Amino acid sequence: MNELLFNSVGRLRSGWRFIIAAFTIFFFLLVCQVIIFFIFQILTRDEKASLLYTPFGLALNAFFSTIISTILGCFFGKFFEDLPLKTLGWVFNRTFAKDFIIGLILGAISIAFAVLLAMPMDGISLIKNQTSDLNSIIFTVVSSFGVFFIAAASEEVMFRGYILQTMIRAKLAWLGILLTSIPFALVHLGNPDANLFSTINTALAGIWFGVAYLKTRSLWFPFGLHLAWNWFQGAIFGINVSGISQIAPNPIFRAVDQGPTWLTGGHYGVEAGAVCTVALIISTIVIWFLPILKPTEDMLALTNQENPKELKLA
Repeated sequence: MNELLFNSVGRLRSGWRFIIAAFTIFFFLLVCQVIIFFIFQILTRDEKASLLYTPFGLALNAFFSTIISTILGCFFGKFFEDLPLKTLGWVFNRTFAKDFIIGLILGAISIAFAVLLAMPMDGISLIKNQTSDLNSIIFTVVSSFGVFFIAAASEEVMFRGYILQTMIRAKLAWLGILLTSIPFALVHLGNPDANLFSTINTALAGIWFGVAYLKTRSLWFPFGLHLAWNWFQGAIFGINVSGISQIAPNPIFRAVDQGPTWLTGGHYGVEAGAVCTVALIISTIVIWFLPILKPTEDMLALTNQENPKELKLA
């Protein structure tokens, strides 16, 4: 029984840490969402709490999700593994800005590549938005950046935070990436027009983000990828982001999707199309082999093994 629960260095085994942390985090997130729902219901006197599904409501929910996932991630790191708070990956170290900026650049290139793949086959064409005034476009570009910013932060610390990192320290990185990518895909099943193809691509995106974290041991890099992908897709190209259109109602361009759906993704957006599959696979390979992406020595030590004596020396 002792060997079933504890590893060779006397710590609770990674599988138990993963299960306890994942269930606790998602339980508190669910409780938070229920509380916010009832507060909106009472304040707006709307039984469906419709305001919760507006950009403001989505951003508010994502904000609290980020706080909860960050606090619990730090708590479990300290409680189970006696790790400093910076281990979670939100640290402002000497490489965080570089990781974030490179993430933004590669995320933008990746979504642009997916869109460009569909253009020669007449699947998607981009037309300058001439139906919205300049102020509306500027407001959409700025406000959607804020919503996508907090939404990306929320999902990255939730799925690439402690629950993935504790598996990496147990030398189970690829299992951890798989175990976090599947629920990442499943939580998007409730989005408008979600289907099997969109779910597979979202799981693939989870692997993309997981590899990005593994390569840098910093949440800033997958956060930048995630933010740029969503923002460029919605506010720049005018494509639905995981089936959602209300976050960026007045984009710079408006995408005209002429199908076929298997290629372009249809109403869900390119994330339900083959062009997304190709772009994510290529981007993942590029990230894995890109030499400028690497962790700092202290973050590598804190996220690469479980020996408490070695951790204190790091």
